[in-house]
Amino acid sequence: MQIKEVAKQLNTTPRAIRFYEEKGLIKPAKLDNNEYRSFSEEDIARLSTILALREIGFSVSEISHVLNEEQRSISQYLNIQRSALYEKWLEMKDMIHTIDQMLDRTSDDYDNMQAIYQLATHLKNLKEIRRNWQDKWNFDSQAKDYDSSIKMHGYRFNVHQDYDKALTKVVETIQLEAGNTCLDIGIGTGNLGAKFLPKGINVIGIDQSENMLHVCKQKHPAIEIRKGHFLALPLMDQQVDGIVSSYALHHITDEEKILALQEMDRVLKAGGQICIADLMFINERQRKQVMKYFQDAGNKEAIYAIKDEYYADRSILIEWLKEHNYDVKAYPFNDILSMIYAQKTACGDKA
Repeated sequence: MQIKEVAKQLNTTPRAIRFYEEKGLIKPAKLDNNEYRSFSEEDIARLSTILALREIGFSVSEISHVLNEEQRSISQYLNIQRSALYEKWLEMKDMIHTIDQMLDRTSDDYDNMQAIYQLATHLKNLKEIRRNWQDKWNFDSQAKDYDSSIKMHGYRFNVHQDYDKALTKVVETIQLEAGNTCLDIGIGTGNLGAKFLPKGINVIGIDQSENMLHVCKQKHPAIEIRKGHFLALPLMDQQVDGIVSSYALHHITDEEKILALQEMDRVLKAGGQICIADLMFINERQRKQVMKYFQDAGNKEAIYAIKDEYYADRSILIEWLKEHNYDVKAYPFNDILSMIYAQKTACGDKA
């Protein structure tokens, strides 16, 4: 398809398309006989994504970072668009909520400007937290061999000790019925989410790694995959009956974990359930005890692994859930692995 046809189909102009080509965002082929641009379906899908991201305020440099010059399928481009739109929608919701709070706390005589400043600062912090998380472990590169690389036995420090037991316990604990929708956050290659499929449960898998989602979809075609992350779940409010997650929450900081719980609460229906199996300590005291044990044993591998990630303080997560009207139970598998099960009361507060 030539540039005028593409421009008409996408409701844009040839000039705009040439601009994105000059910036290196698209690279259509040129016909040998006349140097005219020839746009493939992949080019058109990519350009559609660019236009959508520009429409919601992304800069050219931000779009370049998102697309990363990789070849993607049409569904992958649509997934990127949906993820970006949800992040923008959540940002707008945060802004509206902040304005509502400002109106509640102040009057026209400017007596309470400090409260306005504090709310504006809080909003800025929320934006930065949502936007600044990065995958420093490069899970895209791990996707192909992830399942075979899970270390079950024979290692001095084994983060996957009790891995199968933990996943089985999650499935046994959360009570979902056929036709219910279960969200698996940080689904990876689908090892947990797939266990719900034989029960007739609809599974939505979210992950920030496109390669992980690709492998997951290849293994388990029935799982609906969505690009996203803990801090901006690509779902509408009160949309799912249950939320599960395994070996993923420890990749975000303690501050981000609270925002992740707020996001889970937002998308969960009244009476819904959350079940998280992850690397965590009972509390700060137990963390110090475990670290001292490894230090005394000279186990540098364990100390490095724990410091490299963000193992949770289980007591903080439980406290937040209880404060937001969840009935909570905890189950330890070993010194570094626990499961938290929480059920939301029918009249639970919205975070």
